[in-house]
Amino acid sequence: MTADPLTPAQTAALAYVRSVALTERPTALAAIARELADADVDDRPEHLLAGVVASGRLTVNFHPDRPSVDGRTVADALAADGVYRSQFVTGISNGGLTAYPGGDRDRWERLLFDGAYQRAGVLPADRPTYGGLNLLDHPDGACPRFGSCHLRLRPAVLARATFCHGDSHLGPRANGTADAFEPVLAALMTSTVDTGECLGRAGMDVGTVARTLCAPVAPATPPAMGRALDDYVEAQIHGTLDLARDVEALVVDPSFDGTPVGATLELIARRHGFPLERHPGFVLPVERVDPVFRGPAIPVLAARLHREFSRPGAPVDAALIGRAAASVVTEPARWADRGPITDTLQHLKQLWHVLVRYGVPRVP
Repeated sequence: MTADPLTPAQTAALAYVRSVALTERPTALAAIARELADADVDDRPEHLLAGVVASGRLTVNFHPDRPSVDGRTVADALAADGVYRSQFVTGISNGGLTAYPGGDRDRWERLLFDGAYQRAGVLPADRPTYGGLNLLDHPDGACPRFGSCHLRLRPAVLARATFCHGDSHLGPRANGTADAFEPVLAALMTSTVDTGECLGRAGMDVGTVARTLCAPVAPATPPAMGRALDDYVEAQIHGTLDLARDVEALVVDPSFDGTPVGATLELIARRHGFPLERHPGFVLPVERVDPVFRGPAIPVLAARLHREFSRPGAPVDAALIGRAAASVVTEPARWADRGPITDTLQHLKQLWHVLVRYGVPRVP
């Protein structure tokens, strides 16, 4: 099955990012070579870049149980439509809700893509979808911050993706494409943030990262959970993200096993012809929810979720947070004592961050 032709706006966005990356290629290659030399890695930048493209997989993290503006959950919409849609269409996000003309997301995309998506006639469905480049094959995907489950995309989708070092809301200066990735890799290797942490593997220095990408870990060695919350290589996927054509596997959190959401995820995999896999998941005893990482309101909220939506002794997990998030939308009066609904949804999002940061695998 071949990809749908890109729209003029999508073609222009890709071409703009690539053209800028190519002008920065010589400087970026020199920076990569210096980092390799300083780390005493006897390899060429070109070999490392080839390893990035060969090893990297695009992943799109999402929470399957969140309701969209039309009332359907994300999982229900995927099952019915067979297409993964952007925030400009769904009206939901696990980041900021700013995808509308004049909103922050619209402004960031104007800068990233030189106004390609602000041209006359561009539809909300034409906008890119967001994911990450999972360079070290972490089971929780490139950006678990944005969801407990993820779609792992086929290698062919790399050709219509753009990339940036860090999240696009920060106005990244290092952008690229799969065939002009040098600025992103140079920024990753010279970042003041721990290089391995940007790849989801804290404590890895430049040399270790380079050797890992050039000689990937053997399949017999299960990779660690990445737990990437703030540092990752963001990807913007241009053109329709069609499940049957573009998805290699659906990877789910095991907390959804035996639930209606889990049954829908299994249906999606069967209907569109790709395997359903499970990553180890994240669980955390309610009494161990950290009060500092995302603030003192989060343990209080976790205790309430546990009382009202869980069985005694069960840990906090993705499905529990999702049940509460759905309740906030469908039963707002139940949560009125906590103040604005937007604040409660934000706190639920932050509870998920705590779970990713401090949770232990459900499946050893």
